[in-house]
Amino acid sequence: MMMAKRQIHLGAVTTPTGGPGQHTLWHDPDIPGDASVNIGWYLKAVKEAEAAKFDLLFIVDSQFITPYSPPHYLNRLEPLTLLSALATHTTNIGLVGTLTTSFNSPFNLVRRLASLDLISGGRAGWNVVTTGDAGTALNYGLDEMYDYDTRYGRAREYVELARALWDSYEDDAFPRNRETGQFLDAAKQHTLNWEGEYFKVRGPLNIESSRQGAPVIFQAGDSDQGRDLGASVGEGIFTHAPDVPSGQAFYTDIKARARDKFGRNPDELVVMPGVQVVVADTDEEARELEAHYHEVDHTFEAALGEFGRPFGWHDFTQYDLDAPFPAETLAYGERSFYTQAQAITKRAVDNGWTLREAVESTRVWRKREFVGSPSTVADKLVEWWEARAADGFNIHTGHPANFSRFVQEVVPILQERGVYRKDYESDTLRGNLGLPVPANRYAAARTSGASA
Repeated sequence: MMMAKRQIHLGAVTTPTGGPGQHTLWHDPDIPGDASVNIGWYLKAVKEAEAAKFDLLFIVDSQFITPYSPPHYLNRLEPLTLLSALATHTTNIGLVGTLTTSFNSPFNLVRRLASLDLISGGRAGWNVVTTGDAGTALNYGLDEMYDYDTRYGRAREYVELARALWDSYEDDAFPRNRETGQFLDAAKQHTLNWEGEYFKVRGPLNIESSRQGAPVIFQAGDSDQGRDLGASVGEGIFTHAPDVPSGQAFYTDIKARARDKFGRNPDELVVMPGVQVVVADTDEEARELEAHYHEVDHTFEAALGEFGRPFGWHDFTQYDLDAPFPAETLAYGERSFYTQAQAITKRAVDNGWTLREAVESTRVWRKREFVGSPSTVADKLVEWWEARAADGFNIHTGHPANFSRFVQEVVPILQERGVYRKDYESDTLRGNLGLPVPANRYAAARTSGASA
């Protein structure tokens, strides 16, 4: 059931030793050098987030690296294995992992997600990605990455197939009656026989559904195809926005697409932009700390190496830094993070930048929105939420001491203002996000007298 009262939702995004733009985050003495493969580090992080009543912990992932990849990307745990371990030490917080539709067999992945959902008691979430790191194709026996239309076509069908497989058993398919000897009600097991454009799967799936019906589907694409995918199948939407007007524009667009293009209830999409928060005693001290983090977490050399990621990890170190930006390199991004590569190229060409200036533009200190004293940060979160620029926020854990200040000092202010929970409403991810439990299609068809 949907919650009657709208409230702020919070997620924790963990890239322990440092993700994009944070190549030297691991120098922080509070972060073990092996944090990204250290289950103890993750346990501490998830328990801290759960104590603060966060909706979810979010694990990012990719499957292609170069020597220029951020430290966390170079050496990290596989999401579902990690989340299954965390599930046994938590009770309410949602557990969301990034898993690609381009390089996973549907039956295998859907079964693994269902396993996490049962292990956690209904707290699993799936961040559906089509994979933008073009080199990943080479790790899976392909000579080149799928084009955009194929990637997103596969993803749409993949989610539809996943949901159909999760319905293989109706809720009461297992009587497990020792007196009669009946373990399964065979009439409530359903073979799928899926034959689509991209996949062919017989079924049924050999695992029952959890109490939340199925894992929650998240999506984070920002291209036109990405937004359509999110609007059509997403229940949680991960995004980024630099300010309230940008956040409002995305929020309005994704909800309108869901309603007008795909006939969905827009209230069943929870929009949660990723944000970096800096908290200090005063606004001035927080800005000083923000500037310090900017200088120590990312060098120019690291930025140059990382610069090629949206361009299919093209190596920009081979170019003259002080020559005009090589606009022809946009072609390398066509099967990678093309929307981002286009934006970088356009800015560089429009401004007549050199490659050095284009790289520096990724390092320019732009004052972030969520920086200040605890009350200032709380004010800004509420401002975005009230303006319908977001339904909630994914907080990057970053420097551990700073994240601890957020949960210890900002969260209580949100609770006092009545915009954030003081305790969990549910012990499932759907329940806490205010999302409905999907009805099993076969049971619903039987009830309505129709054919599934």
